[in-house]
Amino acid sequence: MDTAAALKEMGVQDLSEEQAGQLDENGYFIIPGFFTADELAALRAEYDTWEARAAKSFADYNIEPGAVFIIDLYNKSAVFDLSFKCGPTLAAAHRLIGEIKVYSLNGRNPGKGLGRQLLHSDVARVGADDWHVVNTMILLDDVTEDNGPTRMVPGSHRWPPLNVPDYNDDDGLLGRRGEMTADERALIPTDPLAPHPAEIHLTGTAGTICVINAHIWHGGTQNVSGRKRRLLHFAVGRRSGAPELVQEDYLTPGLAVRATPAQRYLLAIEDCAPVRPDPD
Repeated sequence: MDTAAALKEMGVQDLSEEQAGQLDENGYFIIPGFFTADELAALRAEYDTWEARAAKSFADYNIEPGAVFIIDLYNKSAVFDLSFKCGPTLAAAHRLIGEIKVYSLNGRNPGKGLGRQLLHSDVARVGADDWHVVNTMILLDDVTEDNGPTRMVPGSHRWPPLNVPDYNDDDGLLGRRGEMTADERALIPTDPLAPHPAEIHLTGTAGTICVINAHIWHGGTQNVSGRKRRLLHFAVGRRSGAPELVQEDYLTPGLAVRATPAQRYLLAIEDCAPVRPDPD
């Protein structure tokens, strides 16, 4: 199997001309109302269960004080397989990257007064169209200006990488891209925590998805109100690249049995046996 065959099996359609144009020019596109009310209810219930367990045990990926990250969601619950409904994500990644695999499915929910992040790129690139990752934010709650919307700088996916986290550079791209030009250096903000003059805020109703070229400059803003702002992050990247989570190292019997051939291909677990028990 290859990516084209996997996407065909899943019924994934090509991007519309409008979506492709927005992705190329701005680095993202938004689809309101993508998930139904019933799907949202199921996702929220599972999210809350696993967020509570992660917060209690600190067993998940806590890289940001006050914002519990939930990782390895496919092995936690079959409900999170709903992320594979995000055909536009898979189509965008295939269009930009070619052969792809799922890098991770995580959750993030910053608490009151928290969530502010440096403006950053998720990943670096070496050449002009050297794309590596497409990410999707799945809004499980209404996101407004007061509960920590993500900020993005349209068009910045074509600018130099900014504050790429060390743990996102397993492929060593930062070391290979060379020195910035004077024009590139002029784009770098002196204060990456400050509002950028060209930034927009991703607000929208629950069920909305935002598909982004993960090279775009973006970051969390402060959750002023303290209202829930649960998001899933569905990341897809190069088949040959280093994913955020190697699924075969976490594979449970439940996921191994229920995954379709196309899902097994995209998760890179085609010939893998379970190595961990299903969660209690």
